Amino acid sequence: MGDLLLRPWRREDAEAVLEIFAASSDLDTQYPWPVRTLADAAACLERMLAWQPDPAAGEQYPLAVVADGVPVANVALTSVSRRHGTAWVSYFSSGAARGRGHVRRSLAAVVEWAFTDLDLFRLELGHRTNNPASGAVAEAVGFVPEGVERAKLRYGDERFDVRTMALLATDPRPAARPGEGRMELAVGLRRSRT
Repeated sequence: MGDLLLRPWRREDAEAVLEIFAASSDLDTQYPWPVRTLADAAACLERMLAWQPDPAAGEQYPLAVVADGVPVANVALTSVSRRHGTAWVSYFSSGAARGRGHVRRSLAAVVEWAFTDLDLFRLELGHRTNNPASGAVAEAVGFVPEGVERAKLRYGDERFDVRTMALLATDPRPAARPGEGRMELAVGLRRSRT
């Protein structure tokens, strides 16, 4: 399946961000900042790069999933609460990266990083019920469904139900699948243990 690198986004990733949004028609309606031009992609990256630990909003970690030297997806931890040991997880990918296991493998790596290096206990996410593939990715990593929030999201004139899921540090997680490539976390993401 090939090697993957999980790293912070960089300003020079603007073309890759534009490509991800161009290949994923549903992303444009869901993401808070429209990305239709290279300038939009650069502005989107600036917003992600500006996310800093903030006691009110929590820490934010938007991470690029890099395959063959090119970012193809995003996996993020947001609203990190050190007090409660919780974070919100989200992900999106280019159409070309879907179905290749990139997001699943990256999500599994972020989960382990969050529990081991960030010392978190509970990770939460939600996906539209009309997007079962997103839920399947979370379930493959061990997330457990907790309920459905009716008509929670609105895109345009349409409302969507959202299935909420969570994973605790004490929950079992599936083993890596045989034959998968290496999943590497960028230098600086791993906290040294002494």
